[in-house]
Amino acid sequence: MTRAVLRYVHHTIRHAQEGGVTYEAFCVVDGCSAESGACDEQTEAQDWALRHAGRTGHDLFRRVITDHARVTRDA
Repeated sequence: MTRAVLRYVHHTIRHAQEGGVTYEAFCVVDGCSAESGACDEQTEAQDWALRHAGRTGHDLFRRVITDHARVTRDA
């Protein structure tokens, strides 16, 4: 029989500033696959959604905010 010792170590996960944040908007109206693409500023994705809504009358969007995280071992 093989024996193992399990040691649980606590970790913390936090936003990594150097990874940045990206913002995207996707039109989710049936039949439309338009999207803003990845934007560095939230206002860019929002402005795209507003322009798209104005041109098409589409009024439902999915917004995605992506960040990077760093995991560190607690002392």
